[in-house]
Amino acid sequence: MSTMWQGCLAHTDYFEMRSGGGHDYGIWVTTPPGYDPAVSQAPVVYVLDGNWAVGLTAPLIVTQLDPMQSIRPYIQVSVGYAGKEAEHWERLRNRDLVPPREPIAKEYVDAVEMSVERGTTTRDQADAYLAELSDSRGDMFLDFLTDDLHPRIARDWGAAPSGHGLFGYSYGGLFSLYAWLTRSTFFESVGAGSPGIVDASSQVFARLRAMGDALPATRLHVTFNERELLGDIAVYQNLAKNAATFLHCLIARGGPVTSALMHETHVTGLQASFLSYLRTCRAQ
Repeated sequence: MSTMWQGCLAHTDYFEMRSGGGHDYGIWVTTPPGYDPAVSQAPVVYVLDGNWAVGLTAPLIVTQLDPMQSIRPYIQVSVGYAGKEAEHWERLRNRDLVPPREPIAKEYVDAVEMSVERGTTTRDQADAYLAELSDSRGDMFLDFLTDDLHPRIARDWGAAPSGHGLFGYSYGGLFSLYAWLTRSTFFESVGAGSPGIVDASSQVFARLRAMGDALPATRLHVTFNERELLGDIAVYQNLAKNAATFLHCLIARGGPVTSALMHETHVTGLQASFLSYLRTCRAQ
């Protein structure tokens, strides 16, 4: 398996791991060009939605050699699903990337129902997709990243003791905000691309209010897409509007936050958002 992935993605190894909660994950580890931990250890950037994101983001490891804007060395660890579960990654991410007790917006349900009407999703698939949201466990997945997975990465790939990053997109972006709001000092920077704040009563707003003026010191970079905001799909309009509202709340409090507007759709924005995070938070 490792040999196969190295043939598809340069400097990339693959393994599978079971979490303390009994869930199986597929892990892709992409190291910097010429990486030798005996000479210099690199921090880790964790990228969510690995089954989708690894092919779009792992090749950008070459930015560490870009003479026009070099990115500080990092090891990319893309986290997705393994075996038969890999084909169900779109619904399993609802379980792992959404904060506990996150409200399910009507616009989100309407979008799922529309996919059934159009025949792009079956009734059973739609029901299973929404069911994962009723018992979302972003807290358990965060524990898996920091307590289970990271010690193995540090041991087997010689990761640096600090300077780690996290990047997520859509519901992965919502998870990134949730991780940032836990005040964890594990991550030095967090990238949240088009964070899935579909409902105005999201847990991220409640957590932000509970913090008062004591914001996390971890650097946060938020992006969203122009065509989400200006398009005519309600779920994406809400997402962009709520992301902007969240940003305004942080800026008003003087938080360590940067942002960028991508000229993309929700589907095409992942790679541009990740590159924006690298340039903003991990520049040399």
